Amino acid sequence: MTLLSRLAGALACACAIAGAHAAPDNFPDRSIRFIIPWNAGGSNDIAARELQQIVAEQQKITLIVENAPGATGAIGLGKVAASPPDGYVVGMGTSSTLAQIAQNLTPLRNEQFAHIARVSTDPLILLVPKDGPANLEEFLAHMKQNPGKVSIGTPGTNNLNHIFAEMTARAAGVGYVNVPYPGGSRVIADLAGRQIQAAVLKPSESKGQIDAGYVRPIAVFSNERLQVYPDVPTFKEKGYDVYPYGPLVQMAYVVAPAGIPPQVRQRLIDIFSQAIQSEKFKTFAQQNGFLVDDMKGQALDTEVRDVQATLNSVATKVFKH
Repeated sequence: MTLLSRLAGALACACAIAGAHAAPDNFPDRSIRFIIPWNAGGSNDIAARELQQIVAEQQKITLIVENAPGATGAIGLGKVAASPPDGYVVGMGTSSTLAQIAQNLTPLRNEQFAHIARVSTDPLILLVPKDGPANLEEFLAHMKQNPGKVSIGTPGTNNLNHIFAEMTARAAGVGYVNVPYPGGSRVIADLAGRQIQAAVLKPSESKGQIDAGYVRPIAVFSNERLQVYPDVPTFKEKGYDVYPYGPLVQMAYVVAPAGIPPQVRQRLIDIFSQAIQSEKFKTFAQQNGFLVDDMKGQALDTEVRDVQATLNSVATKVFKH
C-alpha cells in the first residue's frame, strides 16, 4: 500500500470517527416517537399530548405520540426496550409497570431503560359517594362496624390503587372487599351510583364527578394536601402511615432504550425537562390535579430504584396470587 493510500485510509477513518461523535450534536434531526403504553384519552396520554404541543411550540421538535396499550404497560414499553438506542424512540413508564415487575408478571426490567425525566406524580385519593361518610374518621368507623363487608373499587388490581385500598383497611384494622375494574371511568361511575362504597383514584380521573357533586374526596394518600383540593386532609395528618414499607408514588416518566449515548440522553433530558418545567405545563398539571417536579437523569434512576424496592417488598405483603 502506498503512503498516499495509507493517508487516504487514515483520513477516511478519522472522518468516520468524527462523524460518529458529531452526530449527537445534531440530535434530533427528525421526529421522535413517543410511545404511550395506555389507551388514548387516559391521564398519561393526555399529559403526553400536552407535552407534544409544548415541545413543538417552544422547541420546534416533533414528538409523534403513539398509543400501544396492553399488559399494564408492558406491550408499549417492550417496544421501547427493543428499539435502537439512538434517542428517536422514547416511552412513558409508570408505577403500574413497576408493580408488574415486582410480581414477575412481565419480563421487562428497569435495566432495559435509560430514565429521562419525570412527567407527573398523581397522589391518589379516597372517594365516597356524595351521601357517604362525611370524613375519613367516619369512613373508618363504618369499616370497623362492618368488618370485611365494605367495598373499595380500584382501576385494575395488583397496583398502587390496590395497595392504598389495603392500607385504608389496615388503618381501620379490618378486612374489606377489593373490587377491581378495567379502568377509572368504570370505577367512578359505579361509585356515583353507589354500587361500591369507596374508591381509590387519581384526581385527574375523578375531578369531573367531584366538581359535579356526585362523589366526594375524603382523604389523600400523600404527605401533603393537594392544591386542587386544599380542604381534603391527608392520611398522614390524621395519624395513619400509608407508606409502612417505604416511599411509594404513582408516577409517570419518560424512558429511552438502555445504551443510548450520554450526549443523546442529556439532550432528551433537556428537551423534556424544559417542557415539563414550562408555565404552560405547570398550569395544565394544576388544572388536572397532578404534580410536577424537576426530577430527571440520575435522580430519577434513584427514584425508580427506590419505588421498585418498595413495590418488591409490598408485593409479598399485599398482593395475593
